[in-house]
Amino acid sequence: MGILNTSISIKSMKLHNRLVMPPMATAKARSDGKVTEQLCDYYAEKSKGGYIGLIITEHSYVSLEGKASKGQLSISNDDDIEGLTKLVSIIHKNNTKVMAQISHAGGATEEEITGYAPLSASSIKLPRATDKKLLPKEMTKADIDKVITDFAYAATRAKKAGFDGIEIHSAHGYLLNQFFSPLTNKRNDEYSGNTIDGRIKLHLQIIKAIRNTVGNEYPVALRLGACDYMNGGTTISDSILAVKKFEIAGIDLIDISGGFCGYTHPEVKEQGYFSELSEAIKKNVSIPVILTGGIVEAITAERLLTNKKADLIGVGRAILKNSEWAKNAILSKN
Repeated sequence: MGILNTSISIKSMKLHNRLVMPPMATAKARSDGKVTEQLCDYYAEKSKGGYIGLIITEHSYVSLEGKASKGQLSISNDDDIEGLTKLVSIIHKNNTKVMAQISHAGGATEEEITGYAPLSASSIKLPRATDKKLLPKEMTKADIDKVITDFAYAATRAKKAGFDGIEIHSAHGYLLNQFFSPLTNKRNDEYSGNTIDGRIKLHLQIIKAIRNTVGNEYPVALRLGACDYMNGGTTISDSILAVKKFEIAGIDLIDISGGFCGYTHPEVKEQGYFSELSEAIKKNVSIPVILTGGIVEAITAERLLTNKKADLIGVGRAILKNSEWAKNAILSKN
């Protein structure tokens, strides 16, 4: 039996293997963000047989102002809890643990979707944004305080719905990534883009607020855009400093991905293309690290674990394309 098929614990949550289905947007929610039968069927199919150790559900917006796209799942209102509870129960019946990824898109939002003007760390065009994209407004202290509260309430809803934990989304160019990256954080206040402490202050405030509402034993993960792979952007050195502080603040699991480069690596195409990031992070924290990035073969997942590139392996598009992938991967390791 390989490492992929061994158990691991994150706080009170015990996973029966190291395979993770990472968050992947499906656009299957209702226009108001509520859970649909179609969404439930999708997760029932993916979790069938219990071959995936952990599913992290697609990013759910913590407030309407932070909604990224049509058909995105909502965790922004108490009346979302009923549908989310049903979704969790379906995944749990398949002997699979599930965490909710909670998110705010910040300057990546569109007014036609949210009804609000986009907000970001600074009023600056986001990397890769089209010329038609509305320039976001720089967030005020009141805006920031609301976001902190919204994340805390979202985490509380996730816990009430029965999720085994939550994941804070700070990757792929969304709001927390916008504060973390020097490309988009040009502030000169306490959230200054000139220092790591300033760039992660909002993260730390959100972690503290979440811990105050869900307690210390509830598993809390953070997905980090650990490198922008752009001149002047976030570097792995920045992320090593950041994750050390995240661990101290109460993060139990680090999920490594890209920053403004998105979920693909602009220079590396082989499977596990963010492994240079996850390996460096893993050497600097004692909490488990997830590696995702183009992994399509179980033998490669096993090799990455053996070589200590990560503690868990996320497999996205391969599972999206083939719901039997996890079964085949796990049974091949027995």
